[in-house]
Amino acid sequence: MPIVDTIDGIGPLPSGRPAAGGFPPAAAKVVDNPRRPAPPPAAAAHPPEPPAMPATAPDVTAYACFLDNGWVHADGGATTEVRNPATGAVYATVPACSKAQAESALESSERAQPGWAALPAQQRALYLHRIVDGLRAEREHFAGLLVQEQGKTLPEARGEVDDTMMYLTYAAEAARRLEGSIFPADHPDESLWITKVPFGVTVGLCAFNYPLALIGRKVGPALVTGNTMVLKPHEATPVTASEFCRVVEEAGLPAGVINMVTGGVSEVASTLVSSPRTRLVTVTGSIPAGRAIYAAGAQNITAMSLELGGKAPFIVLDDVDIDQVVEAAVVSRFANCGQVCICNEMVLVHERIADEFTEKFLARAGKLRVGDPMADGTDMGPYTTPQGVEKFEQVVAASVEQGAEVALGGRRAAVDGFEGGYWFEPTVLVNATRDTPAVEHEVFGPVLPIVKISGYEEAEAMVNGRDEGLSAYLWTQNHRTIMKATRDLEVGTVFVNKGICGSVQGFHTGHKWSGLGGEDGVHGIEGYLQKRTIYMNFA
Repeated sequence: MPIVDTIDGIGPLPSGRPAAGGFPPAAAKVVDNPRRPAPPPAAAAHPPEPPAMPATAPDVTAYACFLDNGWVHADGGATTEVRNPATGAVYATVPACSKAQAESALESSERAQPGWAALPAQQRALYLHRIVDGLRAEREHFAGLLVQEQGKTLPEARGEVDDTMMYLTYAAEAARRLEGSIFPADHPDESLWITKVPFGVTVGLCAFNYPLALIGRKVGPALVTGNTMVLKPHEATPVTASEFCRVVEEAGLPAGVINMVTGGVSEVASTLVSSPRTRLVTVTGSIPAGRAIYAAGAQNITAMSLELGGKAPFIVLDDVDIDQVVEAAVVSRFANCGQVCICNEMVLVHERIADEFTEKFLARAGKLRVGDPMADGTDMGPYTTPQGVEKFEQVVAASVEQGAEVALGGRRAAVDGFEGGYWFEPTVLVNATRDTPAVEHEVFGPVLPIVKISGYEEAEAMVNGRDEGLSAYLWTQNHRTIMKATRDLEVGTVFVNKGICGSVQGFHTGHKWSGLGGEDGVHGIEGYLQKRTIYMNFA
């Protein structure tokens, strides 16, 4: 298993270039990649709609890694193929970097970090605003990249670009809100205060489900707090990261503040995590990946922020508006082809309304349109990896073997013109129990089991009896039940009478096996800072 596998628009922002002289001169560029794509023209005020995705194999473009503000290939020229999940065709290659190149990226970030941290936070924030300006100018370009690389629909891809800008903007605007504390001293003529300082070199390991937004979610807080970062994108979705670094280059960030390397787990990810230069690792990935990363960093007592897998229950009690709940449940399961860590992973519905709920849910889910993710009207695109589709087949088969029934879907989807892609039908399993494989294990895809429950207490016991604790949904009008659930459910986030959502000022965190630390909001930014206590005698 790979070490890493595993959101609202904004208005105009101020822009400006940081003042000269605040940072050492950038190092000379490393070997330029002659095949690095030229930047696209600036977007028009009303850019044309991208065309439907062609089913024929495209030309293969060679992308490069970003090291010390230069573009580099792998030692020996080794590459990894990148495939379009809608067609299965290779459309790009990226370097398969070596351990030595991963260590070089860390060295570059280590050299850059003291000078970067010495800049006023507001000056660091200006760089983030410039990155946002670059992303806004190329919104359609990045949306097209996300469709091609990850498979989400075009509206979802545009939303991801907007989310990325939102994360970076929020971090930049926090520059004047990085606060310390002052306390009364125990002795005359003494002061006692606590300040916050950056960790130093941080490593961001990103999952494949949001290749751009996860970069923004990690880079923004890391940089505004004075850290530098080495990015390692997932093997399936590295092209977006390379293009993001082109925007970083054009924004004029000093060399080494952001580096990006691509490659395999044993060569790149393991080196980044286990190096003594790395002081903080932030990862979005699976629980097995989190364990491996946690262990790899233990030798150096490396700080960790682990946002790992979950098994979010969608609890529906018998006092709700079923039509409203059905719509939220469908979106919360099948958005991004189910590739969201806080997605509705299992419906736990009160037995008194289970039949009506299931009938309406099947009718709504059956109307979802699966197809060309670039086309108007498509509700769900392909899955990002072929391994995921194989997993869904296995989970459905195992669940049926144990008594569940396929009420909708259950197999690979046939999409005309896209026969080589990674497609799976929106799938609903009924007559499921807590022992059904699709209930026991995180699916992370478009397969949803529906389980009948006798009441809230049974649902709570199921949730708290699990090892995961990322998120949960609760639908009820009973305020006593709501208060009890928000107090007692052992998860990091509870959505009450809401479908899948999130706010940048919130805090995305997991309990139990679902992670350590967290991201977003004030608490997420604080995760990139260490506390330092100062006792001063001025007698």
